[in-house]
This record gives sequence, C-alpha cells and structure tokens, in this order.
Amino acid sequence: MKNICVIGVGYVGLTTAACFSDLGNKVVAVDISEERVANLKKAIMPIYEPGMSELVERNMQAKRLFFTTSYEEGLADAEFVFICVGTPSGVDGEADLRYVRQAAETIAKTMKHPLIIINKSTVPVGTGDWVSNIVHETQPNPIDFAVVSCPEFLREGAAISDFNNPDRTVLGSTNREAADKVAQLHLPLRAPIIVTDLRTAEMIKYASNAFLATKISFINEIARVCESLGADVKEVAAGMGYDKRIGNRFLEAGIGYGGSCFPKDVQALAHMANVHGKHPQLLTAVMEINDNQRLHVIRKLEEMIGSVEGKVIGLLGLAFKQDTDDMREAPSITVADYLHEHKATVRAYDPVAAENALKLMPYLQMSEDPYELATGCDALIVVTPWNEFKQLDMERVRDVMRQAILVDARNLYEPQAMRDLGFAYRGIGRGYDGNGEPV
Repeated sequence: MKNICVIGVGYVGLTTAACFSDLGNKVVAVDISEERVANLKKAIMPIYEPGMSELVERNMQAKRLFFTTSYEEGLADAEFVFICVGTPSGVDGEADLRYVRQAAETIAKTMKHPLIIINKSTVPVGTGDWVSNIVHETQPNPIDFAVVSCPEFLREGAAISDFNNPDRTVLGSTNREAADKVAQLHLPLRAPIIVTDLRTAEMIKYASNAFLATKISFINEIARVCESLGADVKEVAAGMGYDKRIGNRFLEAGIGYGGSCFPKDVQALAHMANVHGKHPQLLTAVMEINDNQRLHVIRKLEEMIGSVEGKVIGLLGLAFKQDTDDMREAPSITVADYLHEHKATVRAYDPVAAENALKLMPYLQMSEDPYELATGCDALIVVTPWNEFKQLDMERVRDVMRQAILVDARNLYEPQAMRDLGFAYRGIGRGYDGNGEPV
C-alpha cells in the first residue's frame, strides 16, 4: 500500500483518486471547493461518470479514500502527489496554468518531507521544468522532491475502464529513480510503461490527442466528398478500418469533436507551434473542419426546412458525447445558439446533461423524454449518440411530429429504413437517396 495525495477532483483527479484507492492504496484527495468536498464525503459526485459513485463510496467505506480541503492533511503521509487541476484554454489558445501554479506553490509551502510530484493534468511542453522551478523557489526550506510527467489518457464516459486497462503508461522525468517508483505504482495495471524525459512525455499527450482529432476531421471531410459522389461514408470507414495501419476507431463521421480535451489540446499544440515559428498547417485544418462540420449540420436542416424562423426544432442529446454530462465545447451549443438567434423555438432532451446545458443556454425548452421532445416539432436533430436513441419507436416519433424531418448528425439510423417510415432524412455522408439526392 502506498500513500497518495491527489490535487483536484474533476474528471482526471477523481478517477485517479478512486482507482488508485481501489488498487489498495491510501488516497487523500484535496480540492479547494468546500462544497465539492462536502458533497464527495456524502458520495455525491461532481460529475456524471458511469460507475464512479459506486467506486468512490466503496473505497470511502473501506477507509482507503478520503476527501479534504486541507493540503496539510493531504500531504501529511504522502509519498506521491498527483496534480490533476484544470488547464483551460487562454485567450490565444494557450493552456492556462494558473491552477497548476497554485497547486505547485501550495505543495512547496506545505510539504514537510520528500515528495514525488506528478503532473497528471494536460500541460504544455516544458511545464515539468516550470513546476520544478516553482517548487524550488517557493519552499521555505529545501526539501528533496522530484517531478514526473504522467499524462492521462482517459475518455469521459469510460474513465474507470481506461484507467484500469490503459494502452500504455507514459512517464517522463529527469530523475530515473522517481520515474521507476511511479512505474511501480502503475504495475498492477499490467500495461506497457514508457519512461522518457519530461518534455517528450508531455508531447506524447498532445500528439496523441491531436492525431485522434485529425482522424475525426479527416472522416468528416471524406463524408462531405461522399455526399457529392454518392458514396456511403460508413462503409468507406469500415473498409478503411480493416487496414491495420489505419484501424477503425475515431472514423465515425458526424457533427465533430467537442469536450474538454480535443478542442483545447489541438488549439494549445497549434499555439505552441506558432510561438516557436512553426506553421501548424494540419492542426489549423483539423480545427477549421471541425468548426465547419457543425455549420454543415445546420445547412442540412435549412436545405430541408427552409428558414428556421418560427419553427420548432428538437435536439436529441446535448452533451458533447454519450455517457457524460459534460457540455464543454459541445456541438449542441453551436447548433442551438444558431437556431435561437434565427428565431426558432429550440427544444432539447438529454438523459443527464440538461442541468449543465441550461446554465449555458437558458432559452432551451427541456423535455422529459424523446417522445415529449418530438411532439409538435418541425424537425429533429440527433446531436449526441446516446444508446437509448438507437432503440426509439420511430413510428411513434414520426406520428407526434408536425413535420417528419430528421437530421441524423451521428448516423445512428439507416437512411432507407427512415425513408420507409416516412421521414425526410439526412445523415452525414450516407450517399444518395432514390432520387439522386445526398443523404
């Protein structure tokens, strides 16, 4: 059993704390929000993540997982301290490191014995050295410490599974002994461990997310070409995916990526490139394609319905992806804001993200279920691919709509099946319909 402190209890911090405690370690998680800590002590989660509530409650009851606002309590017995605070985008796309600085300074002022400080947050290349300098400069008295980069590779909605079954663990440090100790901490996960220097480890994280975002933008661009040529992008992607050099993951055409990672990380990497005089042509194109894809969905709707003014439009899903309540950079925001600005009535249904969505879009008319949403609508747009949407009674949906217009921005449904039911249907890159029109 190791003694671990985790700073920050957002997606990354809470997952890190809960999963390490579930491996038999003692973990004290620190957060500056008194309300968040008080709720966690009652097993009230600050995020929606499948299985998280049960995992946290089980390990609290086993006296392995604790929550506090006190750095002194968190660091008292700790050998490892994970920095898992937010790094939002700044004005020019750079990562805002104010919370990382605050954590590093407070750790430096509070520590009473040697520590291994682990950057888990996604941070710009060079941050490990920067954190090391902050700790050195802030310590009241010199105490040994080492800084290790251990970037996270967690998907929202699958964070627990991703933590327990990683493709790899990446570690970077100038102190090999410290890196080896952090490697030992991860051995129970039985995944390949890559040990490198600080800056390379930090770059691996950015390069990985940028590449995955590139795959999404690539298949969305191919989808637009498919619409012009009459090919079906789902079959194109399937055919591509059998090639082991390509793989089938992240080749699902749709409304584009969102969330807390891809938009922020691609933008931050492009910013780093620009600062150092390197023109990030590919990264710029990835971001432009992603932004345009949201507008492409809106154009599809307008091609079918004409002006949206005075129309009632229903959004099936609001969160940026299924199995989360995260609205950060959600494509639904772009779509809903456009519709609202053009004087449409915007209705929506999401199984878990309604509360967060209303904070950003108070004009939304929220529904209790998809059928209530569809009632009286002139069109529906599938925005988030929740599993429950795949099994809807589409005849019932059709019958309660004012106009049976369906824009499937996630390609959940088969075009011919929807047309057979009487829907005017448009997906993303699904070839031609019987009249030679793009689907």
